[in-house]
Amino acid sequence: MSELRTAGGPVQTDIDPRNLIGRKAFDRDGAKIGTIDEVYLDDATGAPEWAAIRTGLFSRDAFVPLEPSELVQDGTLRIPFERALIKDAPDFGVGRHLSPEQELQLYRHYGLDLAPPPPPPDTDFGHTPRTTEA
Repeated sequence: MSELRTAGGPVQTDIDPRNLIGRKAFDRDGAKIGTIDEVYLDDATGAPEWAAIRTGLFSRDAFVPLEPSELVQDGTLRIPFERALIKDAPDFGVGRHLSPEQELQLYRHYGLDLAPPPPPPDTDFGHTPRTTEA
């Protein structure tokens, strides 16, 4: 699951996402991307997972992952990707829920690993398989 990081290390995801709205966002090289417009929470945990960055006055919003981004000491968000990749992120519009399919597209766009699927249920109900020896 995602956690917001600061320059000093990980911060628990109980940060109030409203405190991120309006903060400036920069790419990995320090180029300004824009301003955080909205924060999207994980459906299961309620933790901040994605941010929509307004990239200009008449531009669309670019979705960026909050993990592995860093909230630096001056209060800005540093996104560890190139500006071109961020601006080329899939555009789903803001103000709507991100579907699992849309999230998957974003994870793939940024080359991020998805959480591993849960292990399959134990179908033998605790029984040990029997083997026959010849």
